This record gives sequence, structure tokens and C-alpha cells, in this order.
Amino acid sequence: MAYLCKVTIIGNLGRDPEMRFTQSGRPMTKFSVAVNNRRKMPDGEFKDETDWFDVTAWGTLAERSAEQLSKGKQVYVEGRFQTRMWTGQDGQTRRFLDIQANEIIPLERRPITQSDEQGAERMEELEADEIPF
Repeated sequence: MAYLCKVTIIGNLGRDPEMRFTQSGRPMTKFSVAVNNRRKMPDGEFKDETDWFDVTAWGTLAERSAEQLSKGKQVYVEGRFQTRMWTGQDGQTRRFLDIQANEIIPLERRPITQSDEQGAERMEELEADEIPF
């Protein structure tokens, strides 16, 4: 029997990544991602909704995320859901769901500079939808 727990999101960082280290020295980075959804309501109006996801990255992925990402940047995240449960001081069971990332890709276009090998002339030739990331 096969099992699969996989989640993929594309959204914008809601805050700058926070990198910490475990007691053993392993890097861990946490950040939140906002994913916007537009739904058509029964009355024909469109309603925008935002879902927030907490993301945790470990090791080299954590270090790169802390270096390359910042609040507001668009990002692709792939990983698995992980639920953590604990009992609060009031005796109530609490649950926390986050994404344990195994792939994080910044989706911002790289800036075009004068030293770009293809040069400004090549960029003018490309249609707007052909510009590489």
C-alpha cells in the first residue's frame, strides 16, 4: 500500500524568514506564506480570500531561504504537512499545522543589468510573456 502526503503552494511571504539553530547546530528557518484565492459568490460577485501557511525549512534549504527570501516576495513551496499537538495550560489540546519544506523556489524575476550577456537588445526582442525568470 502506498501513502502520499504532499503539498504545493505559491504565494507571498508575510514576514521575513527567521533562522535559528537547534541545540545540535542544525539550521532551521520559519516563515509564513499568504496564498490568495478568488471565489465567485452565488450573487455573481467575486470575493478574495487569503489562506496563511507556516513553513519550516531545515539544513541547507533553511540557510538559502534565510538569505534569498524576504517579506512580500513570491515563492513556490513544496513539502508535506506536519501536525504537532500539545496540551495548553488550560488543559485544552492544541494543534499546529505547518509545511515541512523540501523545495523552495523564489519566483521573482532576476534584474536585468548592462553586463547581462544577452544585453538589452535581446530583451527588447522578447515578448513580455517570454521573459525568462
